[in-house]
This record gives sequence, C-alpha cells and structure tokens, in this order.
Amino acid sequence: MTTADKTTLKIGVLALQGAFLEHIHMLKNLPVVSDAIPIRTTEQLQSVDALIIPGGESTSMALIAERCGILEPLREFVKTKPTWGTCAGMIMLANEATSAKKGGQQLIGGLAIRVNRNQFGTQKESFETKLHMPEIVGETPFHAIFIRAPVISDILSDDVKVVGRLEQKVGQTEAETIIAVRQNHLFATAFHPELTYDNRLHGYFANMALEHYKN
Repeated sequence: MTTADKTTLKIGVLALQGAFLEHIHMLKNLPVVSDAIPIRTTEQLQSVDALIIPGGESTSMALIAERCGILEPLREFVKTKPTWGTCAGMIMLANEATSAKKGGQQLIGGLAIRVNRNQFGTQKESFETKLHMPEIVGETPFHAIFIRAPVISDILSDDVKVVGRLEQKVGQTEAETIIAVRQNHLFATAFHPELTYDNRLHGYFANMALEHYKN
C-alpha cells in the first residue's frame, strides 16, 4: 500500500513522562485509527504514521528522551510526519522557549513558534474555559483544561497558522492569547484535550494526518 492509499493510521503517543494513556484511550475510539501505542524507543517511533507529544513536564521529558537515545530520532520524525504537541508537548515542538529552568532545556523543534513556559502560573492557577475554534471543531465550543500551561508568544514563520485563541483575561494574561497553531503537518495546543470526554481534537489530528499522506 502506498502512503496515498492509506485509509487508517497507526498513531503513537510519546510515553516517557506525562499524560500519555489518556491520549491513547481517546485515539482508540476513532475509526480512522487502526492502532494507538505508547512510544518509548526508536523502533516503536519508526513503526507509526503520526505522533502525539503529551502534557507533562517538558524539562524531564527532554532529559529522558536524550538519555533513551530517542531525542534525535524525534527531531527527524517531526520533519516529515504529522505530530501534535499538547501543553508540555507544545513546548517540546517549539523552536524556542522562554522561562526555561536554569541551564535551559533541549527541544525537539520543528514548529516555528516561541513559547513562554508556565504562562499562567503554578498548579493552583489551573483553570477551565470554553474555546471557540470553528476551523477545527466546528461551532460548538471546546471545553479546554489549562494546567501550568504555556502560551505562544511569537509566530516565527508565515507557515504557522493560528487556529485557537484564549478570548478572555486570566490573571495577568491578556485576551486573544494564542493557544493553538498549525504548521503544515505539525499541530500544537497549550491545553489538555485528553482530560475531557470530547475527542473532536483527536479526530481533527487523525484526519489531518490522513490528509498529509494523501497529498
């Protein structure tokens, strides 16, 4: 079967640290997903058509990835294959990150954005809100959960399309903050869609990945 003939996809979820099981459960309910597996090795990574990098702690995730020898394979994967980063995963996908811990951190990169880590403060400043993202999930708002979430502070390429904004002020963060973007086969969201019962974003990513292989 050529890539253009694909009708279903095998999708991996990076399982080094963070909320990966919830993503796998979401994916397994989608008809276009033939299988959803945790990714911990280069061999597993090479077996999937698309990848989700979940929320968690981006510095720890990067350290474990480097220690396991999967960081460079991840960088190669995201150059050509559909990848979605959520929360910490968005930080990992970004080309640049500010407010990093002392000594900085390794990033996978590939997505031409600059992110600010922990924009909304500590765990106790976590919040939930309704997001209007008609291009992705239709007219019904998406219930989004933000936990120590980053935001996108700068768009670094015209290839990056803003697909979601936070339309209210939360703490010191102003309205219209960018919290979701797409750049060709790469997708990123600042919040945790896997912690809801709404799989529309997972469906969007799976269909986006399928279209990537048909083009």
